[in-house]
Amino acid sequence: MTTVIWIPIAAIIILLMLSAFFSGSETALTAASRARIHQLARNGDKRAMVVEGLTVSKERLIGALLLGNNLVNILASSLATGVLISVFGDTGVVYATLGMTLAVVIFSEVLPKTWAINQPDSFALAVGRFIQPVVIVFAPVTMVIQWLVRNILNFIGVKTDDTRSGFTGNEEIRGTVDLLHAEGEVVKHDRDMLGGILDLSELEVSDVMVHRTRMLTLDITEPSAELVQQVLESPYTRIPLYNGDPDEIIGVIHAKDVLRALIKTEGDTSTIDLKKIAIKPWFVPETTSAQAQLNAFLKEKLHFALVVDEYGEVQGLVTLEDILEEIVGDIADEHDIELQGVTRESDGSFLIDGSLPIRDVNRSLDWNLPDDEATTIAGLVIHETKSIPEQGQQFTFHGFRFKIVRKTHNRLTRLRVTPVAA
Repeated sequence: MTTVIWIPIAAIIILLMLSAFFSGSETALTAASRARIHQLARNGDKRAMVVEGLTVSKERLIGALLLGNNLVNILASSLATGVLISVFGDTGVVYATLGMTLAVVIFSEVLPKTWAINQPDSFALAVGRFIQPVVIVFAPVTMVIQWLVRNILNFIGVKTDDTRSGFTGNEEIRGTVDLLHAEGEVVKHDRDMLGGILDLSELEVSDVMVHRTRMLTLDITEPSAELVQQVLESPYTRIPLYNGDPDEIIGVIHAKDVLRALIKTEGDTSTIDLKKIAIKPWFVPETTSAQAQLNAFLKEKLHFALVVDEYGEVQGLVTLEDILEEIVGDIADEHDIELQGVTRESDGSFLIDGSLPIRDVNRSLDWNLPDDEATTIAGLVIHETKSIPEQGQQFTFHGFRFKIVRKTHNRLTRLRVTPVAA
């Protein structure tokens, strides 16, 4: 009699272990990093290849695991009920229910799932080869179950698609990077760089260009000696040339070409014709995406383009460096003029030039001001207030208080920005 009882008890223990195996495998295979598993598979890891093959169809995988888990749980409960009824009579049903509930919850659910969630990748790699035959064996049954489930969901108006995802690839990467930054595994500079790469396709050249009011241009009608002097004194290597009217750009002069011309004329600046050594200007629409313009720069092997609106009027200029700075941040060399656009005050506020791009301010101060409807800080204030504020006026929005410190005509040239929490 004793032997007869111990056989089902041993079977129950084995079934609970199988249940723990299925529960842990389900958690690990659904929580494992697809990116890391994919990289391991590309490097030739056969275990990773198995796991990647299993997770291609998560619906089928989960169906097989749940089917196996429920089968062993129900069988273990039935055996436990039979054993306890034979020992305690009808009250054995109560003991079996309580005992199996505790055993399943502790040893077959919480324990393996906790283990798996803490080491999902290694757990998934370890169990993948054992789960693969289970999925194959249960495939006919899971297919029928999937068919039933999908039809029931479609009947109540829930659309199902095994390949559907609620987020785009960019959103998943951005969310992962932000999460790792919050946990301290990714530093701010690296987060900004990765975010800048993802933002390129969403930005237009008008968002990153140097506005026409800040462009350095030269009038070709001025004396050659003066033009050459301005080119040599300029911190820029490429400068647009216009003929009388600043909107009439006729070419772009390169400082190296001027130096070559100086050598040929033995330093005689009066005989240099900048118009002849200037290159043809490249005009691009202001709605061109930053990603497309970056690709165009690389393809054409050029670093400089003039940005025009829908009427063909020059709105600014964009360089390869402007686009790269959206990824890596400000690129400065010994000839750059550093803009003193942001000054931190002792009271926690910031004095900011109105012409500074919102994206640059966000990156520098780790703020999150919206840049969908406006490019500059002044433009954001004008957009939010639906007016051109007067000097001294204050407004609060997006968690910051904006005070107009200086105004020139209709331009907001200086603002005091204070985080409301401060």
